[in-house]
Amino acid sequence: MLCAGKKSYFAAAVCIITVTSMLAISYLRLQRLSHQPKVIQEGKRCRGKIANSTITALKGNKTFIISPYFDDREGKVTRLIGIVHHEDVKQLYCWFCCQPNGKIYVSKAKIDVHSDRFGFPYGAADIVCLEPENCDPTHVSIHKSPHGNIDQLPRFEIKNRKAETFSVDFTVCISAMFGNYNNVLQFIQSMEMYKILGVQKVVIYKNSCSHLMEKVLKFYVEEGTVEIIPWPINSHLRVSSTWQFMQDGTHIGYYGQITALNDCIYRNMERSKFVVLNDADEIILPLKHPNWKTMMNSLQEQNPGTSVFLFENHIFPETVSSRMFNISSWNTVPGVNILQHVYREPDRKDVINPRKMIVDPRKVIQTSVHSVLHAYGNSANVPMDVALTYHCRKALQRDLPRESLIRDTTLWRYNSSLILNVNKVLSQTTLQAQK
Repeated sequence: MLCAGKKSYFAAAVCIITVTSMLAISYLRLQRLSHQPKVIQEGKRCRGKIANSTITALKGNKTFIISPYFDDREGKVTRLIGIVHHEDVKQLYCWFCCQPNGKIYVSKAKIDVHSDRFGFPYGAADIVCLEPENCDPTHVSIHKSPHGNIDQLPRFEIKNRKAETFSVDFTVCISAMFGNYNNVLQFIQSMEMYKILGVQKVVIYKNSCSHLMEKVLKFYVEEGTVEIIPWPINSHLRVSSTWQFMQDGTHIGYYGQITALNDCIYRNMERSKFVVLNDADEIILPLKHPNWKTMMNSLQEQNPGTSVFLFENHIFPETVSSRMFNISSWNTVPGVNILQHVYREPDRKDVINPRKMIVDPRKVIQTSVHSVLHAYGNSANVPMDVALTYHCRKALQRDLPRESLIRDTTLWRYNSSLILNVNKVLSQTTLQAQK
């Protein structure tokens, strides 16, 4: 016996710890070896059909692939953003076809279902595979088995293979637009506020919207501000419009919002310095700075090593209006006029306000809606005197009298530019007649 002859409790304890550590190291080494890519075929051409849909269902496997991304932050891996059944999907394999030598490698995937599933049977997942050392694959296929015919499997292009210089400073991720969305005026106001604050790109995961909203989206796409990612998740799963499972037979919460947010971070990892995670009815408003760039420069200087900045969400109920900025030409446009909503609800006792985020996407591994789940670096709560998330929506504290609300006119600092810009958009989209 390795521990024979040791009489003291201390020596025995050291011995047990040593043996346990050796076994753990051996187990981890075996686990890593089991995930190493193995050549299964040679001399093949990659002939599988390239997947072009945002959401691709794997046959009979309760697995849906969004997109794979190259990730070399902890080794050379392909990380696929997907949706899986948290109990039924236990085993997946990445099939890499390396050209020009035609070798096909199979790598066992690590399936990491995100912890923020909120009780739904399906959840966002990272499907992570080690890549072959002597190959930089451009595409990958996913299969439930290490055996089969690669020609029958859809092929997915691996994004982020080449590091790029940032093309923009700020990208806003909005997920998901659903329910025949028709809050046109507030959407335009949010878009123009984002641009005033320094945003160059807005990525929208679109499930459904009204015909009028389609017209507005087309304008912003042609302008170069908006990128539309089709999000037909209800073609694959029974979706809920709430975030918490209600035992109602639905598969996934809030139209798969968490999956879309994670995809948006990886999609913009190499092209945007910061990614902003909020909804179309939310605006992160700086109080001490004129725009996001100066605010983030200051926050990063004050918080070295921080990669995630969280901004407290405050409700400005759409049912309580100011008489200011009742612009008659806007009254025919469906939606809320945020300039008229400058009364916010007070904090609720024993309730922590949720937060929305501005993150360094290269430091995020997994995100939820109001916080990151895994990241390199620290998270920092931004004080409310520096910035807050303006959220104009239905009241949460519906019984509060008007005098109990807090008048907060921070938004009015931008009113001249905002009115001018919104009028230009309404004119150019012919939603109102030119004057």
